[in-house]
Order: sequence, then C-alpha cells, then structure tokens
Amino acid sequence: MERVIVKTDFKELKLFRRGKVRDVYDLGDTLLIVSTDRISCFDVVLPNGIPFKGKVLTGLSCYWFDFIKDIVPHHLISTDITSFPNALEKYKDELSGRAMLVKKTKPLPVECVVRGYLSGSGWKEYKEKQSVCGVTLPEGLKESDKLPEPIFTPSTKADVGHDMNVDQKYVENLIGKNTADSLARLSIALYKKASDYAFTQGVIIADTKFEFGLLDDHIILIDEALTPDSSRFWPREEYAPGKGQSSFDKQFVRDYLETLDWDKTPPGPVLPEDIIAKTTQKYLEAYRKITGRDFS
Repeated sequence: MERVIVKTDFKELKLFRRGKVRDVYDLGDTLLIVSTDRISCFDVVLPNGIPFKGKVLTGLSCYWFDFIKDIVPHHLISTDITSFPNALEKYKDELSGRAMLVKKTKPLPVECVVRGYLSGSGWKEYKEKQSVCGVTLPEGLKESDKLPEPIFTPSTKADVGHDMNVDQKYVENLIGKNTADSLARLSIALYKKASDYAFTQGVIIADTKFEFGLLDDHIILIDEALTPDSSRFWPREEYAPGKGQSSFDKQFVRDYLETLDWDKTPPGPVLPEDIIAKTTQKYLEAYRKITGRDFS
C-alpha cells in the first residue's frame, strides 16, 4: 500500500516554509522541495492526504521542466535522492519520488495565470464584466469556451488564504514594466507549447499558473509546472462547451465539497474513502496521458 505523507518534519534541516502542499527546506545554496500528499481546496488544507499525489506533482513537474526548457530556464537540479546531500540519506524513504533539489532564487510575488478556456473565476468575472483581469473578451462566450487566444491573467500569491486576481497594470506597479511584460510573454509561450502537446495526448489544459524567480537577475521558472494542482486538465474526448467539464484535477474534490454544508473555512471536512480513491485515479491518469507512461 502506498504510504501517504501529509507532513514532513526533518529536525536537522531548516524549514524554509510550509505551503499548502509543499514543505520547503533551506540547504544553504539550494532548497529541498518536498511535495506532500496534502490537498487544499478553497484555500483550506483538508485533513486527508491523497495517495501518490505528491509523487505525481513531482513527476509531472520534472517532465514539463524538461519539455519547456528551451523557452525559459528552470530551478530543478535533481530528483535523484542518491545525488542529494548526505544529510538527507536518513530520509530517503520519505523523499523518494516526491522531492526536488532546486536552485535558490528570489521569487517574484505574482501568480502567472494563463487561460486558454473560460472557466472558474474567469467565467464568473466574464459574466459580470465581459473581461477577465482587465482583458476584454468577445461577447457571447459560453462557459468552457476556448478563447480566441490565450490570455495572461495574473493574481497575487498567498501561501495562506486567498489569491486575488489583478490586472497587468498592478503587476507593472509591483515589479516594473519590463519584468511584468517578460512574465506575460514567457507564461503565454509556455502555455501554448504545453497545451498544444497535451491536446495530442488527449488532455485539454484549460488554464494553468506558473511561478518565476530571479537568479543572477535572470528570470527562471520555479515551484511546480503544469500539474493537476496548478492547472485545469480536461479530457479532450469529453469536451463540450456551455457547461463545466469533467477533469483530471482537484476540481473533482471541489465539486464534492460543494455538496456539503461547509462554509469553506478551516477545519476542512474529512474526505470519504471513495472520493480519495477516485482523486488518486484522476492524478495517475493525468500523468499517464501526458507522459505516455504508467506511474511507477
């Protein structure tokens, strides 16, 4: 049976931060990012872990880092635990398959969201304003419609609590126009390359978010990339605009939670075993479809 890890506590290491899903340790010149099996919905971390989730996030991120490296450098050094510092040897069972040794950067305080389809908070905003994050869209679009072109719709970045959608002007004021323009350009280029490929594999990437950092004043891709946590993955063969779509991501859990009498504040409800099992299946299926390999 797959071991579920919802929290790590490596006493000898300096905890850099504990996010909604990842535990990050400071190793001096590098960081150790451990993807746990925690799952958060509506910005609340739920009590249950999802088997294989952290390993799928790490495996898919590594796959995409290699696939899109011609567009922008990334922070990944290695996922091979035999190449990690000797101090981590005692934790190899907990780290195997779910840990990344990465370069340390200065993270940019922006969630770089790209939308190729109209869904989620973008759909809600479109119905009210016919725009998303200051980007005006054509009239008459339906839920889940493909947009004429992918759009950059940034948000603030919060480890705890809610991210807030903002416009490009907000980002320019925050980090400068040149850097803001670069983030928009790189994010859209990454999305286009990845979504074009995923479509051939039977997966629609409706939207996704990237994070970037500065290393020696150069922009590099950090955190994760194009996973079921940071993206909406839809099965291509089931796509039908005008309604919400079935998915390979945690939208399945969100949909279940919407059926409960829960006010979306902590503590989150315990998930039933069948919901946990189906969520694991969706994460594993996303990995299989995109990489062409069964997860192991």
